Amino acid sequence: MSEEKYPINIWVNEERYEKLKDAGLAHMCEEMLAGMKVIRVYANAAQRDKILKVFPTAKFDSATTKSIELLPRHVKDKIFDKVVEKKSVDILDEFLSAY
Repeated sequence: MSEEKYPINIWVNEERYEKLKDAGLAHMCEEMLAGMKVIRVYANAAQRDKILKVFPTAKFDSATTKSIELLPRHVKDKIFDKVVEKKSVDILDEFLSAY
């Protein structure tokens, strides 16, 4: 059985989309509401638990989406920047090492 993954949804505006295109990651965007795009960064259980501990406003939607919600904007911005820098969505270990 594979390890469960918990998404962090990061909304992608036109400026972010251009950065993702430049990094070769535009294909990872998913269409959501009314043509808006999202990129998903997945956390494992240990990463999810650390995020919830370090960022008290964050919540885990255990009932429906199994996603990590309500992260502060500056945190999502840092996650997005790390995705572009590393050209990968597998960046949470490195991101969380700063906390």
